[in-house]
Amino acid sequence: MKFINLTRRTEIGANSYYIEAGGRRLVLDCGMHPKFEGEDALPNFKAIADRQLDAILISHSHQDHIGTLPVLMRRQPKARVFMTEPTAEIGGALLHNSVNVMTRQREELGMTLYPFFTHRETDRAADRWQSCAMRQAYSLSGERVPSNNPDALSLEFFEAGHVLGSTGILLRSEGRRIFYTGDVNFDDQTIAQAAVFPEEEIDILIVECTRGDTPVPSGWRRTGEEQRLAQAIENAFARGGCVLIPVFALGKTQEILAMLYKFRREKLLDFPIYIGGLSAKISEIYDRRASTGRRQLPRLQLLDELRPFVLNAETIHDARARAGRVYALSSGMMVPKTLSNIFAQRIVENPSHSIFFVGYADPESAAGILRNALPGEEVTIDPGQAAQRVRCHIEQFQFSAHASRESIIAYVNRLRPKKVLLVHGDPLAVEWVRARLSLDLPNSEIIVPQPGVEMDL
Repeated sequence: MKFINLTRRTEIGANSYYIEAGGRRLVLDCGMHPKFEGEDALPNFKAIADRQLDAILISHSHQDHIGTLPVLMRRQPKARVFMTEPTAEIGGALLHNSVNVMTRQREELGMTLYPFFTHRETDRAADRWQSCAMRQAYSLSGERVPSNNPDALSLEFFEAGHVLGSTGILLRSEGRRIFYTGDVNFDDQTIAQAAVFPEEEIDILIVECTRGDTPVPSGWRRTGEEQRLAQAIENAFARGGCVLIPVFALGKTQEILAMLYKFRREKLLDFPIYIGGLSAKISEIYDRRASTGRRQLPRLQLLDELRPFVLNAETIHDARARAGRVYALSSGMMVPKTLSNIFAQRIVENPSHSIFFVGYADPESAAGILRNALPGEEVTIDPGQAAQRVRCHIEQFQFSAHASRESIIAYVNRLRPKKVLLVHGDPLAVEWVRARLSLDLPNSEIIVPQPGVEMDL
């Protein structure tokens, strides 16, 4: 068994991992880095340029896990591609949106490498994806196989509780088991139900560490946090302002809409809501699949119940900040030129308005910089624009779609794998998890895989 971390740094970036097992060659995920552009946004595919892949397995359809799939498929035309059906449907929509974004960047920034792929190539790629059912073993030829076959290399998807269609991936080969968590949440969210992961013996565990440097606040409960959000929105409206909530189009938008639905149902609050065009497309998919799979509020149709107004790249420039409204706009990291970034520039210097952060934000992103800014501090939200002074109300809420570090540690301790590979985390987060597991599991090998370095497992 061999492993190469194709992510270019120890970080949450263009996530991608090479596995060699049973004489077969696989890649787990192939994301696009949300912060970098051009070649730096790609995984380190050069590390496997001389190897022919048998399969590419996609855990879920967030951009940092699926964003360069057409690129890898072009370079590896014989590799079969596996994912769940919801991941395929959402992934197609997100990749087409990515083509639009890259085309715009080519025109605005002179990025001659963009777009990495076209709409036509995305459609051709999607035609080759094989959709897999949850908790069913498949061979690399795409056929269902008995999960108790010890010799044949098989793959199996398990519900990860992160976003619609998200999975952990179990590989069985020559009597050994490798499990990749992907992005996981072991707690119920407003829509997504908690992960259902294997509890059987695992030899090698590849586990995410997103929240490794953040403890769960004492006394935190999701219901209490939802009530705190409702009260904060009410307070914001009482100040005569609006609320901006930067969100990811996939996952966080739908979770926030479900919370706002509950506020209406419980007669706590009722107000106009604005979302982005891509968020609306993903919400349509959530609504179509509301009664399938494991989820909370299975009959809830988000768009029918909430009837949000939809903003896009053109209409955002004419959208005034209107009091008594919530703007749940992407991107969650407030990448320059996105709806949330443009709208934030409009309200950041106005003490009547509020910006609420509800999930993970890279500390170096615009969202991370603004979230950590002190009142009155000057910040640059968009490098192409002048610095602005923070006068709006800023508040942080804990609604992460990623597992807490405590639940990650508990899961690893239950499995007690021979080897644990720590991925998908900033250096401080990964180091905390490594140090803790080294104490808890002295008989296990805890590894932080160095980018681009082949490891013999």
